[in-house]
Amino acid sequence: MPPNTTSSSSQTRGKSGRKKGRRTRLILIVLILAIIGGVGYGAFWSISTVRGSFPQTKGSIELDGLSGPVDVKRDGNGIPQIYAATDEDLFMAQGYVQAQDRFYEMDVRRHMTSGRLSEMFGKGQVDNDEFLRTLGWKRVAEEEYKTKLSAETKKYLQAYAKGVNAYLRGKDGEDISLEYAALGFSNDYKPAEWTPVDSVAWLKAMAWDLRANMQDEIDRSLMTSRLGPQQIADLYPQYPYDRNKTIVQEGEYNRSSQEYEQNGDTDTSTEGSGLAGGSTDPSGLQSQLSGLYDELDDVPTAVGVNGNGIGSNSWVIGGAHTISGKPLLANDPHLSPSLPSVWYQMGLHCKSVSDKCQYDVSGYTFAGLPGVVIGHNKNIAWGMTNSGADVADLYLEKLTGDGYEYDGKVRSFTSREEKIDVAGGDSKTIVVRETNNGPLLSDRDDELVKVGRKATVDQSAPDRGDGYGIALRWTALDPGTSMDAVFAMNKATDWNGFRKAAALFDVPSQNLIYADTENNIGYQLPGRIPIRSEGDGSLPSPGWDSKYGWGPDDTKDDPKDDYIKQSELPYEYNPERGYIVTANQAVVDKDKYKYTLTTDWGYGTRSQRITDLIESKIKGGGKVSTDDMRQMQLDNSSEIAKLLVPLLLKIDVPDKDVRDGQKLLEGWNYTQDADSAAAAYFNAVWRNILKLAFGNKLPKELRVEGQCLYVEPVDTTGPADEDRRVRECGQRDADSAQPDGGDRWFEVVRSILDDEDSDWWQAPGNRTDEAATNRDELFGRALEDARWELTAKLGKDMDTWNWGRLHRLYLKNQTMGTDGPGFLQFMLNRGPYNLGGGEAAVSATGWNAAGGYTVVWVPSMRMVVNLDDFDKSKWINLTGASGHAYNAHYIDQTDKWAKGELLDWVSTERAVEENTEDTLVLQP
Repeated sequence: MPPNTTSSSSQTRGKSGRKKGRRTRLILIVLILAIIGGVGYGAFWSISTVRGSFPQTKGSIELDGLSGPVDVKRDGNGIPQIYAATDEDLFMAQGYVQAQDRFYEMDVRRHMTSGRLSEMFGKGQVDNDEFLRTLGWKRVAEEEYKTKLSAETKKYLQAYAKGVNAYLRGKDGEDISLEYAALGFSNDYKPAEWTPVDSVAWLKAMAWDLRANMQDEIDRSLMTSRLGPQQIADLYPQYPYDRNKTIVQEGEYNRSSQEYEQNGDTDTSTEGSGLAGGSTDPSGLQSQLSGLYDELDDVPTAVGVNGNGIGSNSWVIGGAHTISGKPLLANDPHLSPSLPSVWYQMGLHCKSVSDKCQYDVSGYTFAGLPGVVIGHNKNIAWGMTNSGADVADLYLEKLTGDGYEYDGKVRSFTSREEKIDVAGGDSKTIVVRETNNGPLLSDRDDELVKVGRKATVDQSAPDRGDGYGIALRWTALDPGTSMDAVFAMNKATDWNGFRKAAALFDVPSQNLIYADTENNIGYQLPGRIPIRSEGDGSLPSPGWDSKYGWGPDDTKDDPKDDYIKQSELPYEYNPERGYIVTANQAVVDKDKYKYTLTTDWGYGTRSQRITDLIESKIKGGGKVSTDDMRQMQLDNSSEIAKLLVPLLLKIDVPDKDVRDGQKLLEGWNYTQDADSAAAAYFNAVWRNILKLAFGNKLPKELRVEGQCLYVEPVDTTGPADEDRRVRECGQRDADSAQPDGGDRWFEVVRSILDDEDSDWWQAPGNRTDEAATNRDELFGRALEDARWELTAKLGKDMDTWNWGRLHRLYLKNQTMGTDGPGFLQFMLNRGPYNLGGGEAAVSATGWNAAGGYTVVWVPSMRMVVNLDDFDKSKWINLTGASGHAYNAHYIDQTDKWAKGELLDWVSTERAVEENTEDTLVLQP
């Protein structure tokens, strides 16, 4: 029951999943008996528990530790605006209010970040805890709190924790949330007090989900078992710099193209070799990485899923191009859908801004984290998207006895014991071993350890010794200052202050966009981004060779030169074009920057579409409004459809029913509205093109569970027409992977589209279709397969087809709502919602072609900040302010979010007062 884990994942995970399912079913059985068969007690329990944990939002409450009264004003959506006279009172009240609304979510998160999920949910979470303890997020957060954070930040974290604990004081589990009441039937778990480190550790979980290309490192290596270097290069095409613009176009690059060439920098691409440096792939590495693939799949997500095509949008337009004459700034991060939403909206206001009370800020934060992560104060506004910078490397380590080899010498492991307590079971102790490159992830799987011992390597590597392991080096495993950055950004008043705050934001590396009331706009890339002596981070590296470490000379073990200096990171300020777009595309042109930031950018599909929309709006002196920004966020145009539909319409298909499907694409404007039959059919065609062209050619280790095809039934006693086609999962191409369909695959297909006889267009036949030998034959097969697939899913009558019936969003509670059917899931989960949008569209309701059309990531919030009048800003959350099922604010924003609507976002004291419905006074 980890947070944000999808049901398909939890149901396909071997013994761990089965044990977890049995435990949840036991809880459900007991719960149902208590509620339904409790001779009257059940009714009392359900009403008192569900409502009894709702927050008090009116009147007054006394809190020990406050220095003066604090006002908590909530609007009609339950969004709180807090007013205090000191910084400490402000953040103490923030902790109290967030705990009122979301403590169960906060508690689960801190158990995840500290590798203690088993204490809440039992032995089904032991494997996850082992892996998380190996990463050691909590240990790093503790060191960060002790040695890196400023005294002021610590003071705020302590005040926040004091507020959370003031809420917990005197409460039993059922007084806090329905979920605790359910847990109480299976174990005697009691929430512990909140600590400042619990807040800091959450930043590590956020960084984990935004760590960039580690999955691509694994994938590329696994591909070598079946594909050659050129084939792998085909599947990882170069970023299209000539077509999709970078973020920074007029800003600081630090080195000209001429200087770049004079210094002899060369492309360090390994072009498909299984190990960085071009050595032959060790036979054991394939199995090691395959096992690690499964381990990573099981780790709970914090704020998002990883995959090609996922990302976020943000852009800022200067006043020269807006109706108001001041900047407009938009942001919508794309993350895994969760209930409640990962974001928490609020305002933090000093009654009088002074040295004693420095904050007047409003925006989005995370429950469990003080301050505001994305938003605005009275001078500036900012947004974020993931930069994609490569900040994590996998290393194959040569193990020898109680140590590992490094530059021909044996070094001792750094080891520690971790005790994992298990609710309802015996505790377990594990040993975590670390090399100079980081923790040995491979120790967490018995099969990986066995494989490592048996691994053989070619002559470019040292003798096997006692085998091989896989270590992780990742910037977030070193203590940092990101928590300092949050507070510094909240009170920055201009560009210089903003950049100073950004310099503290070491992990995760984010694209930061900026606007201020003085009509300035800007962009800054922050973060701790490594400099690699050899290799480019695209493949696992040989850990025994110091040449592949970080920094110019890794043998010195001196980290100060391991990272790009903050002063050398790209930025842009008031560009002549008058706007800046960040949507996970390349930050800078590769020929104009000294360092390699990553080899795995997003491919710029969304960013270029946003750029085109802005350019079309401002062409000829046009001006952009707040609602124009909202409409841009909702753009659902399919860029891959624009490329493929003209070719699909030329295919001669003999079957009338397939021709009828093909006709849906005639005159289609490529928009993916929820009620569009053409969008439904095209996306099914696209999925089948990927299946046929690539699905039977990729290694089985990359196969995604749940691959389903539609074929004629084996039973042929009845009429063999299309209505009798049935759904079979994993029966064809069971030993191969399926592409996920993100914008990398857009680029893959684009690059081979003109080569009509490419080997990629060849596909084997089946019982009803002949083999495809070229592009048009494969496209014809895809048109046919898509017709039968949608007939099975949506019916034979195409008049009833629409994209929203396929493309559905299910909102699931983070823990008990994701595992096993039952009454509790009915109470906690919501949906489905039929959505428009799609993969790599600006309205990025993402779906994974390997598993179907269900929405797997979403714009987790949307905001448009108006720098001319902050009270004319707009915002929306995926769900609502509350984490309590059946509270009025549990999902009260979701219907509006699904329709693309935005709420008024007021922040000045006068406007807040006018919109206040409930006021709670916290008294000393």
